[in-house]
Amino acid sequence: MDIEAVIFDWGGTLTAWHDIDFHAESLALAEAVRRTPSADHDPGQYAARLHRAGATVWGWSRDHQRSATIDDLFTEAGLDHDPDLLTAYYEFWEPHTLTDPQVASTWSTLRERGIKVGVLSNTLWPRAWHEGFFRRDGVLDLLDGDVYTSEIPWTKPSARAFEAAMAAVGATDPARCVYVGDRLFDDVWGAHNAGLRAIHIPHSAIPPEQVGHTEGEPDAVAHELREIPGIVAGLCSA
Repeated sequence: MDIEAVIFDWGGTLTAWHDIDFHAESLALAEAVRRTPSADHDPGQYAARLHRAGATVWGWSRDHQRSATIDDLFTEAGLDHDPDLLTAYYEFWEPHTLTDPQVASTWSTLRERGIKVGVLSNTLWPRAWHEGFFRRDGVLDLLDGDVYTSEIPWTKPSARAFEAAMAAVGATDPARCVYVGDRLFDDVWGAHNAGLRAIHIPHSAIPPEQVGHTEGEPDAVAHELREIPGIVAGLCSA
């Protein structure tokens, strides 16, 4: 059976996995809190509240496949924020957003074979940030469709998230679609549950609190993105 589309996870799949200092992340995020200058101003307190809120909203995704946004994060923390003040947070993350150098050739090869290329990412961030990263790295024009869960009600591993990604690239048959990701719960088990094939990229050290209730068994394992076109060709002939 011919493969119609290959859809990719983003963080840890199209970008390298990095260990993150989440305390530093929360301090950067706290820079966006609207506040009246006062003697008892305490950025550390805001950061602690945002850190706890982050664990909560990612729990929504893991346990209920419920999506969230940056706005939801601040709301959960009980803090008002100004989106125009998210610069420090954006700058904190930007070094971790670099697209793997093998993405351009991998996506080009797939498209030359008539296979559509998509992205489905569990993310709090707005579409503009993600598209900006792809544009910066010269691969945005190689995408046929992309879905960011900040824009839909569901997250992986919900079948509805995968269905949204298929619709974005114009694919209709999940059996003719392949999902590529670094997580055995969200990406592999989720893809299989939605009827897609799944390729695992085993490069990420998934934090224990982000591991779901089930680990899927991938159809194939790729240690580099450049292996994907060959694996997909094998799946077509299997």
